[in-house]
Order: sequence, then C-alpha cells, then structure tokens
Amino acid sequence: MTSGWPLLLSLDNSPVSEQPLPHHSGSFSALGVSLRDGSFNTSILHVAQGEPFEVDCSEKDEGRAHFFGDTRFRSVNPVGESFDLVVNTKRLYSLKSEFFEEVPLECPKQRSKHLVWWGATASEMLHNNNNTTFSTGFEISRDCGNLGKPKGRSRRRSVQFDDVLCEEDARFIHINDPRRTNDQYEFTGNEIRTSKYTLITFLPKNIFIQFHRVAYLYFLAIAALNQLPPLAVFGRTVSLFPLLFVLCVTAIKDGYEDWRRHRSDRNENNREALVLQCGQFRSKKWKKIRAGEVVKICTDETIPCDMVLLGTSDPSGVAYIQTMNLDGESNLKTRYARQETSFAVLEGGAISGLIRCEQPNRNIYEFTANMEFNGQKFSLSQSNIVLRGCQLKNTGWIIGVVVYAGQETKAMLNSAASPSKRSKLEIYMNRETLWLSIFLFIMCLVVAVGMGLWLARYEDQLDYLPYYRKRYFTPGKDYGKRYKFYGIPMEIFFSFLSSIIVFQIMIPISLYITMELVRIGQSYFMIGDRHMFDSSSGSRFQCRSLNINEDLGQIRYVFSDKTGTLTENKMEFRRASVNGKNYGGPSPTAEQLLEENISATTTQKRWKLKSTITVDSELLKLLHKDLVGDERIVAHEFFLALAACNTVIPVRAHDGFSSCTDSQIFEDVETIDYQGESPDEQALVAAASAYGYTLFERTSGHIVIDVNGEKLRLGVLGMHEFDSVRKRMSVVIRYPNDAVKVLVKGADSSVLSILAKDSGKDDHARRSATYSHLTEYSSQGLRTLVIAARDLTEEELELWQCRFDDASTSLTDRAARLRQTAALIECDLNLLGVTAIEDKLQEGVPEAIESLRQAGIKVWVLTGDKQETAMSIGLSCKLLTPDMEKIIINGNSENDCRKLLSDAKAKCGLNLSNKGSQYLKCNAEMDYLQRPEKEEVPLALIIDGNSLVYILEKELESELFDIATYCKVVLCCRVAPLQKAGIVDLIKSRSDDMTLAIGDGANDVSMIQMADVGVGICGQEGRQAVMASDFAMGQFRFLKRLLLVHGHWNYQRIGYLILYNFYRNAVFVLMLFWYILFTAFSTTSALTDWSSVLYSVIYTSVPTIVVGILDKDLSHRTLLRYPKLYGAGYRHEAYNIRLFWVMMADTLWQSLVLFGMPIFIYKESTIDIWSIGNLWTVAVVILVNIHLAMDVQRWVSITHLAVWGSVIVAFACVVVLDSIPIFPNYGTIYHLTKSPTYWLTIFLIIVSALLPRFLVKLVHHHFWPSDIQIAREAEIMGRGPDYWGSKSVGSSS
Repeated sequence: MTSGWPLLLSLDNSPVSEQPLPHHSGSFSALGVSLRDGSFNTSILHVAQGEPFEVDCSEKDEGRAHFFGDTRFRSVNPVGESFDLVVNTKRLYSLKSEFFEEVPLECPKQRSKHLVWWGATASEMLHNNNNTTFSTGFEISRDCGNLGKPKGRSRRRSVQFDDVLCEEDARFIHINDPRRTNDQYEFTGNEIRTSKYTLITFLPKNIFIQFHRVAYLYFLAIAALNQLPPLAVFGRTVSLFPLLFVLCVTAIKDGYEDWRRHRSDRNENNREALVLQCGQFRSKKWKKIRAGEVVKICTDETIPCDMVLLGTSDPSGVAYIQTMNLDGESNLKTRYARQETSFAVLEGGAISGLIRCEQPNRNIYEFTANMEFNGQKFSLSQSNIVLRGCQLKNTGWIIGVVVYAGQETKAMLNSAASPSKRSKLEIYMNRETLWLSIFLFIMCLVVAVGMGLWLARYEDQLDYLPYYRKRYFTPGKDYGKRYKFYGIPMEIFFSFLSSIIVFQIMIPISLYITMELVRIGQSYFMIGDRHMFDSSSGSRFQCRSLNINEDLGQIRYVFSDKTGTLTENKMEFRRASVNGKNYGGPSPTAEQLLEENISATTTQKRWKLKSTITVDSELLKLLHKDLVGDERIVAHEFFLALAACNTVIPVRAHDGFSSCTDSQIFEDVETIDYQGESPDEQALVAAASAYGYTLFERTSGHIVIDVNGEKLRLGVLGMHEFDSVRKRMSVVIRYPNDAVKVLVKGADSSVLSILAKDSGKDDHARRSATYSHLTEYSSQGLRTLVIAARDLTEEELELWQCRFDDASTSLTDRAARLRQTAALIECDLNLLGVTAIEDKLQEGVPEAIESLRQAGIKVWVLTGDKQETAMSIGLSCKLLTPDMEKIIINGNSENDCRKLLSDAKAKCGLNLSNKGSQYLKCNAEMDYLQRPEKEEVPLALIIDGNSLVYILEKELESELFDIATYCKVVLCCRVAPLQKAGIVDLIKSRSDDMTLAIGDGANDVSMIQMADVGVGICGQEGRQAVMASDFAMGQFRFLKRLLLVHGHWNYQRIGYLILYNFYRNAVFVLMLFWYILFTAFSTTSALTDWSSVLYSVIYTSVPTIVVGILDKDLSHRTLLRYPKLYGAGYRHEAYNIRLFWVMMADTLWQSLVLFGMPIFIYKESTIDIWSIGNLWTVAVVILVNIHLAMDVQRWVSITHLAVWGSVIVAFACVVVLDSIPIFPNYGTIYHLTKSPTYWLTIFLIIVSALLPRFLVKLVHHHFWPSDIQIAREAEIMGRGPDYWGSKSVGSSS
C-alpha cells in the first residue's frame, strides 16, 4: 500500500493532456480510490458538481489514476438544499489540480476483513482477482466555511461513516432515550458495589476464602478426626476451639472491613445528580442513573458515571476536570464537547442522537466512538469523555450523556488491587513447617509402632494392665462392659491418627494470626514515624501491603527511577540554544528586566507568573528589537512554539495589584498559572511567558498568545500529542494571515532524524553549534528538548487534514493511524533551537544513596533520559564517583552487543559466565563483595535501552547478569517501562537476592509490581505508582530510614517470632511425646483438654505479639550511624536453617528437662496424673516466657505487663479450671501449691532447661560477637564509633 504519493504525483505531473472539465464551486465529494494491486490512495482531488466521470481500477499507470463507474451521490449544500450527483461517463480523465476543487478522498473500511495500514509499504485486502472492483461507500464532507482558504480552525462534518465497529463489537447509546438503550442491550445500572459479602453469603464465602490456607485444612482434618469415637483424644467441643478462634477473629476483621465498604457504597450510591426528565433537569440518585440519560454537572461536583460531553457553560465547549480520584494527578485536564452538540445545547434545542462506542474497558487514556447527531456523524475520542470520580473545575456546568454506568465505568474496572506478594521469610517458614510435619509423622509413627509391639507382647494381659484393659472397672453404668477392641492392626492405625490429634500444635496454627497482628502493629508505627512525613506535600508514609514488612530488612538491590524519584520533578527553565547561539546563565528575573525598561511593552496590562523565572537579558533584548533578520524570526518562532505546542491550561486570576515605574503604569495585573499533565510543559510555557509570549486563552479551536502586549490569535487545526513511540508532539496552527505551520518539540533522538537537509554552510554551522549545546546541556544534567517547525502548503494541509480526520474517526487502530498521519507533516523540519530544563535533586538523595551503598545495597538507576543527562545526575547524587571506571554498552545490533559484553567481561576478569555466576551467588551471602586481587578500580556499567532490546530477548542475559552484578553501579538509559521490569526480573530469576523498585510515575508501575518490594513516591506525576506499590512515601531520602531502621527492626522481630513460635509449640509437643512413651504408647494425656487448647491461644500468645511489635535490638540513631548493620538482613542472620536446627536441639533438651524433672522428683510419691499435668502446664508457661524474656532487647512497661502478665493469667486459668467440679482435675492445684516441692520443682525445671542456652549465648557473645551485638554493647556503654570499629574484627564480615 502507498501513502498517497502516487496519487499526489498524478496531481502535479500527469503526462496526459485531457480536455478540461468545467470548474464548479460550491460542491465537492470525497472519493475512495482502489488501485489495481489492491492498494488504495487517499488524497486531494478536484471534482466538479454534476460532472460525469469514470473511475477505472483495471489499469494503473505510473503517475495516473483513473475513475470509472456509474455512481450517484447525494450531498448537502451550505443552505441545506440537496442535489443528486450522477456519475456516468465513458471518457477518461487524469487528475489535474487546476481542474478540480479540493476534497479529501477516503477509502472506507469494509466489513469483509480489509486489513488497512495507513502509510505502510504493503496492504492486505480481500478481492477475487487482480481486476476486482470494490464496492465503495463514499463520504460526502465539506468545510464549515467557504470553499476557498478556510479561516480559523478547519472542521469537517461527515454524513456517513464507513469505518465502524461490527455491531456485535460496539455499544449503542441512544441519547436521552434510556428506555430504548437499556431495553435493547440490558446495560448495568449505575449502582456500584465494592463489598465482598452480603448477609447471606458472608459466612460460606468467608470460610471458603479462609480455607485457601492449607494449614486451616490441616486443623479442620484434625478436628474432624477427633469427632470419631475411637480417636476422641480431646473433648469433641474442645478440639474445635483453636480453629474456631482463628476463623472467628479473621471473620470479625473481614466483616468489619466489609461493613465499612457497604457504608461507603451506600453513601456513594445515594448521592444525587441532575438528570434530564420530561424536558427538565431534576435530582436523581446516582444508583438510579442509566445509560442513555442526559446528566448535568455543576462546578466542583463529582462525575457520577462515564459521560460523553454534549455541551458546557463555555461557548467553545471546553471543560476543565480534575482526575485526582482516578489517577491521583492534581493538574487540570481539558475536555471538549463537539461543536455540533455544543451549539445545540446552548440554543436549548432537542437533544437526541446515537453514539456507537467500544465495549467497556480499563484504559482510562483512550476512548473510541462516533456519534450521529441531528443528521450528522462525527468522531469521539478521549478528549470528549469525562469519567466517573473526576471533579468539574473552573467550569460553570457541563451536560453529557451516560455511556458507561456502575461497574462498567473505567474507574470501577480499574479498582482491582495490585498483585499480592509473599514474604521471603514466610516462604522459608513453609520449608521449616515441612520439617516439622516430618517430625510429627515420625513421632506418630513411633507411637503407633510402639503401641503395636506393646499390644502384641501383652495381648493376653490386657484386661489387667493399665491404659489398654478391655473391660470397664470404674463403678457406674459401664461397669463390667467391654471396650471396643478392633484388633492390633486397626488399633495401630487408630493410634497413629490419635497421635496426630495429640501432637497437632506441632504445626503452629496461631503463628499465622500472630504474624498478621504483628505486621499490623509494625505498620502502625511506620505510618506514625514523623521522620518519614513529607511536610512539603503533606504526605505521610503509607503501608499498602501488610504481607512483606520483614522483606524491607533483606533488600540487596534497589532499582530507582530518576525523574521525580531522585529529582523533584519540578522543572525550571535554565538554558536555551536559539539559532545556534547559547543563552542562559546567571541573569536577573523577567520582572526586574521589565522594570528596567528592557521590555518595549506598551500595554497597560501585565501578566504575573506565580513562579519566578530567570531570563537571559541578551535574548530578551533580541525579542524586543524591531528586527526582521533571520535571528529575530527564529527566536520569535522558537518562543511561539514553546507557547503553542503543548496541552497546558492557563488559569487566570485578578491580582488586584498595580505598580508604578518611571516609564509606565501597570494596572489590572492578572496572575496566571499553568495547569498541565507534564511539569516539562508547564516550565516551557512559563518560560515563554517570562520572555513576553504569554499563553492566556485556550479553546478547542484556537489559542490566544500575548506577544509583547499584542494579542495573537492562532487557529489550532490539529494536534498530535506526545506518545512513547514517536517521542515528540506537534501542533498545526493557522496564523491570522492564513499561513499554516507545524510546530514540533520532542526528544533529540526523535526530532533530529526528521530535520531537513542542510541548505548551506551557515545552516550547517548553526546545527553543529546547536548539537554541541545539546551535548553540553546533557552533561550538566539538564533535560533537553529540540524545537523545530516548518511551513505547510495548502496541498500538504489538505492531505494531512484528510488523513487526520480519517484516523481520528477510526474505531480500530486509531493510535497507529494517527502516528502514521503525523509522519506526513513531521518531516523536513527547520531546526529552531533546544531547551534545557533543570530538574533538581531531592533533598538528602546523595546521603541516602551513600548510606544504602555502605549497607551493602546496590542501587541501580533505570531512566528514560539521555545517557549524558543520566550520568550527570549519577555524579551529582554520588551514585557515580570520579574514580569509577565506566563500562558503556551502546549496541545497535546483536553482534555489537555481544562484542561489547565480551569486552566488558574481559575488563571485569569474568572469563567464564558460569564461573562468574557461581562466584556472585556465593558472595551474595557475604557482607561485602570481595573482588579479585587484580581489580582495584570500582566499575560502573552504563547501558542503553536499544542494547537491552537485543540482550534481554537473546541468550546474552546471563552475560549481562554476570557483568551487572559484578559492577558496583548500573545505570540504564533510554529504557522503556517493560525494559525496567525486565531488568528487575533478570536479578529475581537468577539470584536469591531481594529486590526493591522505587518510582513515581505510571511508567514505573511494571517495575514496581515485578520487584519483591515496590515503593511509590507521592510526586508530581500522579499516583499510578503509589496505587501499584506496597509502600508509599513522599521523598526518596525516606528510603534510608525505611530500610536501615524499620526494615532492620521488622526483619529481626519477625525472624525471631517465627523461631520462637516453633520452639514454643515444639517444647510442649515433645513433653507430651515423652509422656506417651512413658505410658506404654497409649496417647494418654496428663493435661486437661482446655489446658492443651489454651496453651498456644491464650497462655503464650500475647507476649509474642508485643515483643514482635515493640522490641528493638538497636536504636534508630545507631542503625543510621552504622549502615553496615543492615547486612544482617540479607545475610539471614536472624532466621536461617542453622538457627532452626539449633533451636530444635535446645527444644529437645528443654522438653526432656520439663518431663524428666517432675518424674524424678515425684517418683516415690503418690501424686496423681492430673496433679503432674497441672505442674507441667504451669512450668511450661513459665519456661517459655522466661526463655522469651532472655531474648528481649528493649524492656518497656507493656513488655513487662505482657510477659509476666501471661504467667499470672495462665496460673489463674489453671486455678479456675481446677475449681470446676465436673472436671477430673478438680481441686488438684490447691493441694500442689501448699507443697514446697511444687515450687522447687518449677524452679529446678527453669534453671536446668535454660542454663545451657545461657552459657552458649554467653560464650558466643564473648568470643564470636556479631556486628549487632558489638553495636549494642557500644550503645549501652556509651562508646563511640572507634570502639565499635575495633571490636568488629572477626565478626560476620
């Protein structure tokens, strides 16, 4: 397929001389021309009214296109009269521009799968043979003015659309006819529901969700087994208590959260809006609004549903909305009502029509539709729709028709939560839980096999031996009856299942809810940390995920965006290169220059910017000279481009201020502020205003610029907004003298390649100077944009308008078609200059990066900026240091990248990729990377996005991984959002190290979600990153405290919490295990059912939670002063498999002492089984709590209350249970406590059980202290850093 060029050639250079056609003005037609090879052309033709002609697709000569056929047209002239156009001729005509009036040709998209790519080099269309004639639908269109050169903005009104969605793919909305709309298609109402449950579904649905945890299924199976008579070890009701307690606590929490959602939904659904009913706007609840209804919204009100604008209080149809509730951006956005509907609304006419739009989707940045209104059909885009949740600002009212309501609105479709992440410690915990399950199986197997052997040996004596007798000897109704004896094999099986019930808490069910409560407590204190409150933005720290608090203490890699994350994203115009001359540097402000009469402004009205802009006096003088030279013209166009080529909205406010100078009096001063989606655009427009080019009015069809006191009204014919593919934006404007220009700004890599060829030595010199300035600005860390422009001829304008209208009305592939349309005018540009904007570093960024580096964390910066800009920022934030040797990989092909990677590996000394990978993985467990002896200079890897295209999709990934992990710093430039995620995945998939990604914009979302921990910055680019993150904060510098302080504390607490819960339950189970072995493998318990149940739920749970929330091994000052202490986290010092086995060995010893000491002391006594059980209950509670107390690092009043209070509560519960007459242990505690032996036994148990642990800790701390222990000793003793440094020799590093 071509892009119209053969047809254009035929217009100008047709070799065939044909008889001229009579020229008729006042009517024209748009034709689609199909060519012989299946391609088609859309261009500018002259067609005379009523003149027969022939379109011939059977032949196509170079430079000529023919018409043949018998086609009848019906058109509408300006006064509404219609006429018929009969096309029936045998003569052939070439297309010559002097014979025809200009009209656009449009090739309609057929329903028969025509695949059309505008501007491509090939086409795929279905046809029967090479000479097939396509049945073509023609579009009759005309300008809104006369048929000569149009004034102002050129608009086209279309009567027929051919490029439409299939009916089954489109949604049809009948304007102001909700009954017809909804009866036919049954759209959802506007009622929303964010809650999960109803009163009927809460119980079954909540239980179903909770039982997704495998551990809950395990305990449910245990409780079910205990209901069987042969396996009833505990009371049937008592066995259900632990599971029911956990389920109820979680259900109460879920129910409360869902009740809050119900309340919010109810408030939202019962809000009211004005809806057109019986010709009048009347109040109606939001939940009753339906698709097709016409709604009126007044200023500062919230939009109740997704609506297509029909009209606004502004005669031009413009409306301003704030999308903060949708995407978090506070800047105002511009939305427009089509002029066709806006006029009808203002005139108060009937509102009716049909909208054909796409099905509901989540994309808030696109909307594809068209509208039939009053006999006309025109396109609708994202600029014509306002979305639910947005607020109307600076506009009196708007009227719109509902297209999406309720759950189908884009806001509700985007309300899904970000993907949940699992803590690394929780994954390790599952590994240890598996080991505990194996222990449980072995213990149950030992008991079952032992019981089988015992039964086989004493089978003839079972009636006379305890534990297994076959008859009841207890007086009562069962006296003399026989037990149900199932035989030895079945008794072994039942014994195995009964053992599982007895030892069930070996798998700690309470650990799950304990971890949830501890994480909530930790999050509360992180949110309340005043050191992480950003006073400039008023934002405090946010915990958006409660599952991964402890992962903050194990981070090894930090992946950071640059703009808005390391920098403030508050742009300031600093330098400019205009016509090859450099401007900028220390200068007075614009207002000072004006007061010094440098400005030649004669107006009595002066614009006052909210911000102060520094200007260059020489450039300002140039702009105010009455020169006509090239330099003055280029500077004029340069600043016109800055003021016009953007999407910012000027917001004017009367200042009520007047000032008097020697030369003039400024009265009626107006303050002007600019609202825009991009801080870059705001800075450029403000800079243009400072130099005398003030944009102060914008509508859908024109802009007005105050040029040194003179108002310049420019018609906006069309705009191609910035996108990540083109990396530039352009606007087509018409001057008052009917001249048409296209103004372009964009990245240097995008604009420099589409400049016109040098026209001479002077032009070449100017470009060379501009290129050198561009490099200079980038090296200073400034953000650069290239400004260019060109004049458009009427033929080029008409061609572009034709393509632009066609692309903008397309319901499929609209973005791609608009890009290809933009390429028609974004070519052969004249270079005007370069802008340089400074994006300052945030406060504390260099210090934060240096602290993270000292902590052993590698910081990688992934940015879309130029390499020079990124390197300059890297130096200023101390990411790069002057002594670093830089490895730069900028490859343009796979072979180039392979060679550059090979050279880089040689420089790093990594000859074999496998060797390098093993080396790095081994060193990941160490405190610091130990380099080979020959390597002395630190290395920094700098790679661009173009190279990553070839590396991340090939087998070169492993080589990049080896080099990148070896270097101290990695800087990735010109990277796309998905490439950022690919870099993070490179580390995640090839190492066990934890990753953290931090960013502030929508382009960082994929990276944030890919990393183990995602952190969003509440910055200038909206809240997309925050909404996708796990944690959010206001400044990058808070990351230092988040990781080094809270991350360290959380990791140490959760690591100890898991080990302690394993120990606490294991010591209790092992004590029961020894007792069962002592009682002939009988699964008999000396403890009451309630004591066994309440042990992990009540007796010992509270101290664990309190210590997990409040304990601190070191103060925040020490942790910030010595960042190397953070290494304990990624070295897994607080929780690892070695500590687990040491803990199990200690547990084994303590359980033996706990069981053996009372047996030894009371072996000659007549103490009964319930008395010894009570002693064990009290002793084990005291033991585990003192064990916990030995490890508490920070004692506060709540900790004392929790630890010692739990001992008191446990003893009180034992007293209460022993006071209930129906229990078999009734009164035992009262006899025990009177005996000194009881208290002496408990004391000996505690001392004997904990003495080995105490001695091992003492020796280890003295001879092999860890960094944390040394720092704690220095902190307690009040020693300085010199003491800490001298003691650290031989520690974990």
